[in-house]
Amino acid sequence: MVKCMLHEPAYNSGHLLEEKFGPTVGWTCHPGSFSDCQPIWNERRDVCLIFSGEHYADKTERERLKAAGHDCFQDNASYLVHLYEEHGMRFFEMLNGIFSGVLLDFREEKVFLFNDRYGLNRIYYHEGADGFYFASEAKPLLKVLPRLRQLDQQGLGEFFACGCALQNRTLFSGISLLPGGSCWTFQPGREIRKECYFNSQTWENQQPLSSGEYYEKLKAALNRVVPRYFDGAQPVALSLTGGLDSRMILAALRPPPGTLPCYTFGGIYRECEDVRVSRQVAKVCQQNHQTILLGPQFFAEFPRLAERSVYITDGAMDVTGAIGLFVNRAAKDIAPVRMTGNYGGEILRGYVALKAGSVCESMFDPQFMPRLSQARETFQAQRNQLRTSFIAFKQVPWHHFGHLALENSQLTIRSPYLDNELVALAYQAAVEPSANKELALRYIAENSPALGAIPTDRGMAKRPRLVPVGMWDWWKEFFPRAEYVYDYGMPQWLAKIDRVLSPLHFEKLFLGRQKFYHFRTWYRHELSQYVKSVLLDPRTLSRSYLNGRKVGEMVNAHVRGSGNYTLEIHKLLTSEIIQRQLIEKG
Repeated sequence: MVKCMLHEPAYNSGHLLEEKFGPTVGWTCHPGSFSDCQPIWNERRDVCLIFSGEHYADKTERERLKAAGHDCFQDNASYLVHLYEEHGMRFFEMLNGIFSGVLLDFREEKVFLFNDRYGLNRIYYHEGADGFYFASEAKPLLKVLPRLRQLDQQGLGEFFACGCALQNRTLFSGISLLPGGSCWTFQPGREIRKECYFNSQTWENQQPLSSGEYYEKLKAALNRVVPRYFDGAQPVALSLTGGLDSRMILAALRPPPGTLPCYTFGGIYRECEDVRVSRQVAKVCQQNHQTILLGPQFFAEFPRLAERSVYITDGAMDVTGAIGLFVNRAAKDIAPVRMTGNYGGEILRGYVALKAGSVCESMFDPQFMPRLSQARETFQAQRNQLRTSFIAFKQVPWHHFGHLALENSQLTIRSPYLDNELVALAYQAAVEPSANKELALRYIAENSPALGAIPTDRGMAKRPRLVPVGMWDWWKEFFPRAEYVYDYGMPQWLAKIDRVLSPLHFEKLFLGRQKFYHFRTWYRHELSQYVKSVLLDPRTLSRSYLNGRKVGEMVNAHVRGSGNYTLEIHKLLTSEIIQRQLIEKG
């Protein structure tokens, strides 16, 4: 089972077999990472912890354990077993980060299977008459339980309608996800005790704060929380963008000159706003900055990278993950830990990314179409709850997981915006998300006036503008919107016109300003042969859930330029790779 999860040659791995009681547990990890110390035993060797992920705490936590006589000298997860010794079941609630693990307590003959509050460090499981099987990825379960190698039709419908399976379902029949905040207890001769150590109502029931009170608490929390994420034995580099969230990290950390490498991802058409703004930000903070370019060689590597991205993430990341593999492979050479501003806009400003989108339903077999309607109804039922809870406990583990899993396969990804303290505080914000943008900018400017004066990629800055606000906002939004319309969002009627005008190469005018990847154009040109080789293959066109004739028409129309089926091609390529790599090959 472990072999299925060795995605890079440099991974460390191992297994623990305890015949007295308990499961056989295997693991993989990046060398030198926080969890590269398995298995973790206490001094008496009667408690053992297998831990995947990271825990972020104040340095005083380890110092207290040292003072109590525990061996806590290594800068990794080895001290966590002593937290359990000191605090018992409260240990799980004390953990702060993205993690999962197995804890064996030989004193009480108990085994605990647990994960983080959001369920972002996934545990896949199958419970059957012959036993309970679990793994960090679905592939090991598919390997040892061949009967599970079939697509779950409800999960597949949700994938096509929403981009991911919902309600802790997966794309595979008989395999589910451990809910976030779980601590399941196994004892010989007893049924599994399925409990949660955390419930979102704990945060939901807090009293809202006034804007002034919230800002003061947010400022103090950021100043306290962000430095935790730079502790550890491994070097850290900051993945900078043109927005607010990575800049807030810099404002909170205020690193000495030349101590924090920074980089930004860029494309092939022009220098995008992320690169231009990030270079200015790094210069103001006196940090070195590099641009990691998605060069022409990406297109030659795309077929392999696309298939790897789907395979590594068990289909949670679609074929566009090829970009993530390409650029994060290069980022790993700069530092083994990548700090990002991921989840900042979602948690602090309420950005909802998980939506029930629209796809061309005629590409499906009529008997499959009700699955799409069912998926939209399921999504709407999940959406009808407090916005922050939906984002933190549904959107993050279901929608954002694929990106995180893919990037984590190359290096260690960190973000302070899922810190327990910050998420709890976000529930107390009584202001609208748009007002929270102003609070973020205020925080940056107060910590570093020079940082606050640099406009973001969307033109936000703490300095006077030379043009009226309305005209400025219109200008800064024009090219991002135009780029989206020319790329992913091009309506079918405009695609026909664009085909006629293609000799004028309007892509050189619009593309590359905000984004560094442009699949509508690439599927027509650089990647067209791969798209046709996969999607016009008789195996693909004969899938029971597809209308093969319509799929063929869509693919040919897109490649000709008479239609825009970018999102449909994403999902069709991904579902076919899932079928071939995970179901048929096993």
